[in-house]
Amino acid sequence: MVGKTSKGTETVAKASKPSKAAPKPHSGEVVLLSGGNPQIAKGFGDAPVQAYIAAMPGWKSQIGRRLDALIERTVPGVSKAVKWNSPLYGIEGQGWFLGIHVFTRYVKVAFFRGASLRPLPPGGSKQKDVRYLDIFEDDPFDEAQLADWVKQASDLPGEKM
Repeated sequence: MVGKTSKGTETVAKASKPSKAAPKPHSGEVVLLSGGNPQIAKGFGDAPVQAYIAAMPGWKSQIGRRLDALIERTVPGVSKAVKWNSPLYGIEGQGWFLGIHVFTRYVKVAFFRGASLRPLPPGGSKQKDVRYLDIFEDDPFDEAQLADWVKQASDLPGEKM
């Protein structure tokens, strides 16, 4: 399209570039973000966490179910939410103590006050208080150790809910 400016010079409208927005899922379909992390709407309670777990790709969904069940057994009445495309677990009035996130080759469990846990979870962080446990597909899953860390973490002050 050609037009004129107020000074009489010609202008040419530039063609708009196609949008690079994420594809919209069909009804009931979940978009997987980088690394296969499910894009689940922010929400509080068990339902959004279960939606996230169900959308975890492949073997990771089974790990998600095992983690969720272990956390519920270890911390009865635990609060749950999905924020920042990650399930969070916490204690009302005390804050979030743990989060889960999906990556291409593993599931990351983040202990927000993990530097206070004994023994220390193996994964370090740029944040001094945070420690990680990365669970790969064929890794042994030490439920007793994980339950101990979950219990310890739930007894510590957490991140703001």
